[in-house]
Amino acid sequence: MLFRSMIRINLLPHREQKRERRKRDFNGQLVISAIVGGGIVFLGGMFINHEIENQNARNELIRSENQKLDTQIAEIKDLEGAIASLKARQNAVEDLQSDRTIPVHLFDELVKMTPEGVYLNKLEQRDMQVTLSGMAQSNERVAEFLRNLSERSAWLEKPQLEEIRENEIRTRGKDGEIKRAHEFRLNVVVKRQAPSDAATNAQVALNNAGAN
Repeated sequence: MLFRSMIRINLLPHREQKRERRKRDFNGQLVISAIVGGGIVFLGGMFINHEIENQNARNELIRSENQKLDTQIAEIKDLEGAIASLKARQNAVEDLQSDRTIPVHLFDELVKMTPEGVYLNKLEQRDMQVTLSGMAQSNERVAEFLRNLSERSAWLEKPQLEEIRENEIRTRGKDGEIKRAHEFRLNVVVKRQAPSDAATNAQVALNNAGAN
């Protein structure tokens, strides 16, 4: 009798409500997570875009500075080319000025360097090389001439004997005395000097001549 009087309670609605509440809470968390995740993605995208823009600005600045540097380098190269051209012209003018005095110094130097007993009868010049032909009383006179050109001359250098041979020559017409002479031919180089060096070498030559 007591068992029959017990109140029956239906728990199904309560469980269903609890399940629905959990479902709503879960869906709410999903929405919040989606919102937070979307915000993070949005903020991250903005940050990345900002960094990209900054990097692009830096790259543009670098390109601009490189262009300026390239322009300056080109201007410097043009300036260096102009300076080199001016120096070449200056050197050409100095060479011309120096070359004008070469014949004068050449003949003057040959007079000073030619020893007694040596007679020059031919001179040929090709650029800075001079070929001398002549006659000498002996081989020793030719050797002395070569030493003078090599060691004492301020305007001539690098003498090289090409040929020397002994010949008989007749003096004073058909009935003159027959003597032996040595015909020679040698090459010597004329020094190309700067105008500032010309006066110094001229003084050296005068000193050497005075020492003789």
